[in-house]
Amino acid sequence: MEYETAWEIQRQAFQLRQEELISDLLLLVEHPPVYTLGTASDEDHLLIGEHDLRRARAGLYHVERGGDVTFHGPGQIVGYPILDLTNHYQDLHRYLRDLEETILRTIGRFGIQGERDNSYTGVWVSGEKIAAIGVKVKRWVTMHGFALNVNTDLSYFDSIIPCGIFHKGVTSMKHILGHEADFAHVREELLHQFAGVFSAATPVISKEAFLSNLASLDHHPQTL
Repeated sequence: MEYETAWEIQRQAFQLRQEELISDLLLLVEHPPVYTLGTASDEDHLLIGEHDLRRARAGLYHVERGGDVTFHGPGQIVGYPILDLTNHYQDLHRYLRDLEETILRTIGRFGIQGERDNSYTGVWVSGEKIAAIGVKVKRWVTMHGFALNVNTDLSYFDSIIPCGIFHKGVTSMKHILGHEADFAHVREELLHQFAGVFSAATPVISKEAFLSNLASLDHHPQTL
C-alpha cells in the first residue's frame, strides 16, 4: 500500500478510536520505497536530493510521529497500532518497551537474539538496528508504530542517517539469517506476539473488508 494512503487510513482510524467508534486495531502493511521524517528530524540526516529521490522512485513525507528520518519499503513489515492506552495503561515509556518486546519475541522465534539499547528506542542485533519505532499519542490513543526489516533492501538506508544515529548500522532478518525469511510466516508470528504482549484477541480482517467497515461509519467518506 502506498504510504500516503496508509497514512490517511491511520488518521481516520485514529480519530474514530478517539471517538470510541472502533475498537483497538493493528494495521500491518508493506510500503513501496519511502522516506519519512518525524517531528524531531534534522533534514541534514536526509542525504539524498529531489533528483535522486525520483531516480530511486522513493517518496518523502514529513509526519507527526516522534523520532528522526527512517525508510520504509518492500520486504519490511510496518505496524501501525491504533490503541486506546487507557484500556491498557497510561504509560508511554511502557508502551514503547512493549513494542520492542513484540519485536524481540518475534525475531527470537526465528533464532535471532535481539536486544534493547538504553540510549535509543528500537530493537538491535549486534549493535545494528533491525526494527525502528516512532509513535504519536494523543489523549492516550496511539498511531504510527514500528518497522521490522525482514527482507528489506538495506542499500536504501545509505541515503539517510537512520533515526539520526551516526555510529550504528542497520540490519535485517535476511542479512542475519543468510537467506530470505518467510515474509508471511514472520507477519503471522508478529501478530501472535503482539497479541500476547498486549493481551489482545487476533481476528484478522482483509484490507477490503476493513475499508468497507470504515466507509460504513460515514466519516470522511471522500478519503475512501
